[in-house]
Amino acid sequence: MVTRRGIGGPFARFQRPPKRDPFQPPDGWPGSGPEWLVFRELERTGLKEGVDFLYQSVRFGGRQQKGGAIFDFEIYNPPDLCINVQSEFFHYSTVDQRSHDALRRAQVESQGVTLIFIDEADLRKNARFFVRAALRFQDYSRMTGR
Repeated sequence: MVTRRGIGGPFARFQRPPKRDPFQPPDGWPGSGPEWLVFRELERTGLKEGVDFLYQSVRFGGRQQKGGAIFDFEIYNPPDLCINVQSEFFHYSTVDQRSHDALRRAQVESQGVTLIFIDEADLRKNARFFVRAALRFQDYSRMTGR
């Protein structure tokens, strides 16, 4: 028996594909979902990867050197700006992790670069607002004590 609500039948070709989770990165994306949201918003503002910003930027020797770091995004336009996505689990769950991030901020700022943190929860609420605020050097993260 064929019904309108059934899987088969004459209306099967008109069924919509399942909706994709907007927070889920596309297949092949090397990073996390929140990092994908930042990447997507940077591109929506007209910035181009490799020209205006770099994803997974290595500074101070990266993970291979003592004191090295990898920042989620290094922005060249505007200059001297880095953005890190802060997840609840990896960045706020212990005092050691929060201290590490504070030291990382001080380290990069000693080189004249501003490090802006964007909380994962904020990205899920309004990625466009928080990414554009970061491009204006505004930090609304919990790291700033809000």
